Amino acid sequence: MVSSFSLPLLLCLSFSALLSSSESLEKVSLELYYESLCPFSANFIVNYLPKIFSPDLISLVHLKLVPWGNAKLRTNATFDCQHGPYECLLNTVEACAIDTWPELNNHFPFIYCIEDLALQGRRTQWESCFQKLHLDSKPINQCYNSEHGKQLDLQFAAETNALDPPHKYVPWVVVDGEPLYEDYENFLSYICKAYKGTDLPQSCTQATYIRELKTKPKHSVCHKESGMPTWEK
Repeated sequence: MVSSFSLPLLLCLSFSALLSSSESLEKVSLELYYESLCPFSANFIVNYLPKIFSPDLISLVHLKLVPWGNAKLRTNATFDCQHGPYECLLNTVEACAIDTWPELNNHFPFIYCIEDLALQGRRTQWESCFQKLHLDSKPINQCYNSEHGKQLDLQFAAETNALDPPHKYVPWVVVDGEPLYEDYENFLSYICKAYKGTDLPQSCTQATYIRELKTKPKHSVCHKESGMPTWEK
């Protein structure tokens, strides 16, 4: 799938959304538990998640990204990642980005850039995202090469392992505390349904966003027990 979003467009949407947001709105919680090299996590981040940056939507959504996924802790506080050591590296890099640039409109474009490269099979070129986005690489490099990067990984591991119900696969999308299971691509409908404000955003009235919520759609996921992507049935 070719994304309809680009980094310049995403930055523009992010900035305009920030200007139009209102702190008085009761925001809907949107949490994404994922791992950097699961192709279905990357596809969701690149081709679906940027839709929330529409100015009338981002003002009512609080997005939290948790880059850990199906990694497994060992007894000595080290860990293995489902898609190998490079996934561990990129998980830590993205965790460092969230910590270094806590504002969504600062860290999301960087994570988007990395995941877009992963989708293209160019994961080793992730450092090019610094230049594309005019970002200083030094704080991220210091973070992922230090004990602080590891502590961020362990923090996200704890948050992922504390999920109730436990996650079965990634991407694992949660809206206001409720997991969407296999219907994660339809997350906008759940956000609109959960929104308790009086004025429904225009985006929520569009037929492409509001449809009957399916109970058992089939989407591709990366299961906890397998190193290979599979179909959830």
